[in-house]
Order: sequence, then C-alpha cells, then structure tokens
Amino acid sequence: MYKLTLLLLRILIASLFAGVILSYFNVTPDQIFSNFGMDSQNVKDVLRRALIWAVPHIALGAVVILPVWIIFYLFRPSRD
Repeated sequence: MYKLTLLLLRILIASLFAGVILSYFNVTPDQIFSNFGMDSQNVKDVLRRALIWAVPHIALGAVVILPVWIIFYLFRPSRD
C-alpha cells in the first residue's frame, strides 16, 4: 500500500510540475484537446461513457474477487 501511495504522489507532483511549465508557456487544456480534434465537451463525454462502461464491470468482478480474497485472508497462516 505504501508503494502505491508513493507512486500516486509522484504522479501528482510530476503532473503539477508539467502543469506549471505548460501554463508558463500559455498552453491550455483546450489547445491540447484541439490538436487531437477534440474539445472539452468531447473529453467529458468520452470520460462519462468510459465510466458508465467500467462501473458495472468493476462491480461484477468484485462479486467474484472479494469473497475469494476474504476466504484466502481468513485461512492464511499466522505471521508469528
């Protein structure tokens, strides 16, 4: 868990650093999106559709994975 938190913190700091540099050169997210032929509304729609697709699949996987994980956790050998 510590490694994951550290990784997320590094990504956050790198993103902040990149954002500061891009804003120094007056680059906006809309300019970057327009280079790919998109606007901010298209990006929001794509993210919304991805979320609508992902949530049911995550829930379905959790129905299988969580009980299996609980069983393995309960019957693991002690760490004494």
